[in-house]
Amino acid sequence: MRSQIIWDMSVNREATMTAHMPIRQRACIAVFAIACSLTAFPCSDAALAQAWPARNITAIVPFSAGSGADLIGRIVLDQVSKQVGRPITVENRGGAGGTLGANVIAKAAPDGYTILATGALAIAHALYPKLPYNTLQDFVPVIPLGQQPLVLVTAPAKGFKSLGDLIAAAKDRPGALNFASSGVGSNSHFAAERLRISAGFEAQHIPFRGATEALTEVLSGRVDFFYVPLGSALPLIHDGKLVALAVSTLKRASALGQVPTTTEAGLIDSAYTFWVSVFLPAKTPREIVVRLHQETEKALHVPSVQERLATIGVEPMPMSLEQIDKYFRDEIEVNVKLVKAANIVAQQ
Repeated sequence: MRSQIIWDMSVNREATMTAHMPIRQRACIAVFAIACSLTAFPCSDAALAQAWPARNITAIVPFSAGSGADLIGRIVLDQVSKQVGRPITVENRGGAGGTLGANVIAKAAPDGYTILATGALAIAHALYPKLPYNTLQDFVPVIPLGQQPLVLVTAPAKGFKSLGDLIAAAKDRPGALNFASSGVGSNSHFAAERLRISAGFEAQHIPFRGATEALTEVLSGRVDFFYVPLGSALPLIHDGKLVALAVSTLKRASALGQVPTTTEAGLIDSAYTFWVSVFLPAKTPREIVVRLHQETEKALHVPSVQERLATIGVEPMPMSLEQIDKYFRDEIEVNVKLVKAANIVAQQ
């Protein structure tokens, strides 16, 4: 009862004060009150975006330090951090083909303070029948950080001078040739499967725990061919320790312009791109998604960032928010078809 009396007295006091105000002043107060009541909820996301970032940001890379996604993510996000004036801490949460780290983002608060840098979401969706998240509903793609062509390499001792030589040998001896990968479901695995299906030959898949082990086996001649990220292969190609037969992308790689693409060899649907993009939780306010897209796009145009990306063979992949959303969904469909066609099975 006492609380109610105090409240009534307070209300009456304010009413009395307002009554003695000039009409114009009372009108201004009324308009302000109405405006606040109308905009309080609709403007909450906008206010949040305007203040973003108000604290440090965490970027999850669902693979080990030194991986392609890790290197690309660190180079670009370091510049984004400088632009927004807040630290962006990269955390490596590897395991289960990138799904463990991705799940962190899927379950994170949609406030722009936890982001994902990966190119494996589409692969995982196609490869694993059960995931702890919904790929199409739990993430929003923000912007690609770039694409890194994969180059098809073999040891000089194998005697393959061109992609045509490799395909002819594989068809002459069905199932006799083998190829390495960085693991079941890796980019190197999927790229080789796309090539194999497009060219119409059989070969034995030998998965390794990473690119380093796979390269060692190729250099020794125990493995016939391997799709490796361009940055890792360039020094060995230039030293004559590896022969580059083709690149996986639709266009020739800038750093290896003399090497043709598989598409140039007439292999339809043989192209495969290793790309890395930034993702946010699906319910992140649109204003924050747009702001992160803009800041990242700005970072990708900084000359020092472009130079650092070029040294590891990464090429630009400019896209709007609408374009990356469509590209992401298309990639999911492509990978689902590939897994079925190649009968790829992974243990989860």
